[in-house]
Amino acid sequence: MNVQFFTDFFMWCSIINGGLLVFWTLVYRIAPDLVYHLQFKWFPIQHENFKIVLYAYLALFKIFFIIFNLVPFLALLILS
Repeated sequence: MNVQFFTDFFMWCSIINGGLLVFWTLVYRIAPDLVYHLQFKWFPIQHENFKIVLYAYLALFKIFFIIFNLVPFLALLILS
């Protein structure tokens, strides 16, 4: 395994996870009531609490995406 392998690996991880982050953000921004009603079937929670939980989830996902995908990818780009 060489630096190019890891660079390609983190590039694809960043693309896939970045796409998921954008997708879920857009889904929640476009149809928040639909997301709430779909989740309410499995997890009965108040609407205001659901907004807080989903916002925290997206924020945590974004932080993990930056730390574990984007930063290693950029570091490998700088090294190569």
